Amino acid sequence: MSTTTGTTTGTTPTTASTAAAGGAGTSTRLLMRQVLPLDGDLDVLPLYVDTEPAVLDADKYEIGTNRNARELNAASMRQSTRSGRRLHPDQIESRTALRVTSGESLSFGTYFNAFPASYWRRWSVVSAVRLTVRLRGRGASLVVYKSMARGNSQRVDAVTTGDQDGGTFSFDLTLKPFVDGGWYWYDVLAGDDDVVVESAEWTAEVPAERAQHGTVDIAITTMNRPDFCAELLVQIGEDDALRPLLDEVLVMEQGTDLVSDSEHFPAAREALGDTLRVIEQGNLGGSGGYARGQLESVRKGTATYTMMMDDDVVCEPEGIVRAVTFGDLARRPTIVGGHMFNIYSRSRLHSFGEIVQPWRFWWQSAPGVFHDWDFAARNLRSSRWLHQRIDVDFNGWFMCLVPRQVLEEVGLSLPLFLKWDDSEFGLRAKKAGYPTVTFPGAAVWHVPWSDKNDALDWQSYFHYRNRLVAALLHSPYPKGGRMVRESLNHQIAHLVSMQYSTAELRLRALEDVFAGPEALHAQLATKLPEVRAFVKQFPDAQLEVDPDAFPSVRRQKPPRKGRDDTGVPGRKATLLAAALMPLRQLRPVRELSRRHPEAEVPAMDAKWYRLAKYDSAVVSMNDGTSAAFYQRDPERFRDLMKRTLESHDRLRREWPRLAEEYRASLGAITSPEAWEETLRPWRGTR
Repeated sequence: MSTTTGTTTGTTPTTASTAAAGGAGTSTRLLMRQVLPLDGDLDVLPLYVDTEPAVLDADKYEIGTNRNARELNAASMRQSTRSGRRLHPDQIESRTALRVTSGESLSFGTYFNAFPASYWRRWSVVSAVRLTVRLRGRGASLVVYKSMARGNSQRVDAVTTGDQDGGTFSFDLTLKPFVDGGWYWYDVLAGDDDVVVESAEWTAEVPAERAQHGTVDIAITTMNRPDFCAELLVQIGEDDALRPLLDEVLVMEQGTDLVSDSEHFPAAREALGDTLRVIEQGNLGGSGGYARGQLESVRKGTATYTMMMDDDVVCEPEGIVRAVTFGDLARRPTIVGGHMFNIYSRSRLHSFGEIVQPWRFWWQSAPGVFHDWDFAARNLRSSRWLHQRIDVDFNGWFMCLVPRQVLEEVGLSLPLFLKWDDSEFGLRAKKAGYPTVTFPGAAVWHVPWSDKNDALDWQSYFHYRNRLVAALLHSPYPKGGRMVRESLNHQIAHLVSMQYSTAELRLRALEDVFAGPEALHAQLATKLPEVRAFVKQFPDAQLEVDPDAFPSVRRQKPPRKGRDDTGVPGRKATLLAAALMPLRQLRPVRELSRRHPEAEVPAMDAKWYRLAKYDSAVVSMNDGTSAAFYQRDPERFRDLMKRTLESHDRLRREWPRLAEEYRASLGAITSPEAWEETLRPWRGTR
């Protein structure tokens, strides 16, 4: 059981040093410290400090198997528990200090300030931690809590400053009871006077050989986002806690609008100095950019880790420090990933951990995880599911720390250009015995995937081809599980939706998969312009920004009984549409639909069962910037359907042979030598 070690006038050592209490063979390391927002943004404050009482949702075993009860509980779990109480920006006194006003209580049981005990328990050499909190002010109470995997919290210990004007309080806390989940955190209650929580640090006694921190090469791939990228470099370079951990910051410049031309770049250069290196190369996609960073890091051989990071993120620099620290103390070389928050709604978390579902071979949140979780509505202490440890298959490369040892042993990125490079790498590393941990308290803010639709337009080629390649490499099922069937279903959905460019690109992707893995490197620099040129001939790929670029909506026949068409059909209606809509595509088109769209369909409603009802429609894109004029073409539909059925039959028959071929080539195509050859035209460019 945890105990209080007493009040002192000094602080616990926070840098690696020989620990007198721990014996000659250990050192004290700082695992994590209390932090507050860098910019004082009130939208992100719920990720750092919780002003609300805990209102825990129901346990799933109390609910039982009743479907209605489970759905009702799931809906109630997303209901806000907030009373509207907010902190004043002036209460944030520094990066680490917060003032609690008289009579108020605040909890640090939050995403960035609670201690993720179960992750340290499962994956690290740490078995116990010491929490040291410095308070300034009379009559303040400090209470330490822990939670179990089921979300129930328990009071561990409490102290008060009494009549003293503050003090430093330490608590020794074991990690033993956190096998399945759970956190530690602390609450502070101010008495008659304001109290300032000046700092809080979580330290541990670790083996002496783990005393020194590792260093990291940060690899950022950028293309035509100069200001975003330069501002990110400033964030990284100006953080005092992060700077000592940086070996090099590598920017793979693949665009024409250069980061070095940004007005923010001089500040980035000043902050990072010789640590910053900008490498210009052709547009080889994310995998080509990250592979360049990985190659430079491996060949240089001076950094412990390489961290992949997107160029269009806002980062919490402390998260990088925590990722490196966790990597240093992991039991075995471990990939440490961060979480993604929504850059437009900054308290919303994309996912708490992701897996590749093996039967479908598709990304999804891990079991028990709620997608798009709003911490401003319901914070950690009120969300039962957040207390279980979430184990993952991979972490997105928007923020992902990979030990150099793992890169040296399992290879670099696959040459996939766009999508699936990060998830394939996680699966490959997992097979080699190197786990991935998506680590709470390490995160960036990024444009959410839900605001993109990379299953359409030119991106659909890479999305589909890369998924097939990853499945051939890692699917545990002899013929890919549900992969072939689902691919066929998706292809038919695109066809009945009049998305002929996407259907054609998917067939081209399939043909390139049949051609084998040898062409992946050769096509890396040429496939994108080829694909973009090809889709220009299709109306559904010709995007217009101006709404007046399209003719007005007209229909020969009004909707049946004036019915609204935006509802979500039930299962029976969906199955009936799946059976009948392909047949409808063979019917002659209505003449007026060639000159005027029959409807305007917003992106959120552009589902196959809705689009299949029209002979033409103006359909907007997910990013809200443009739209296209879709037109039904029976002859093109016949041709594409015939080729679709033939190619999927071939894929089903040849899956075992293709899987064997791709798996045999994996080591060669991900080797540093293969990437050096691909990158030869740009190697040495600074």
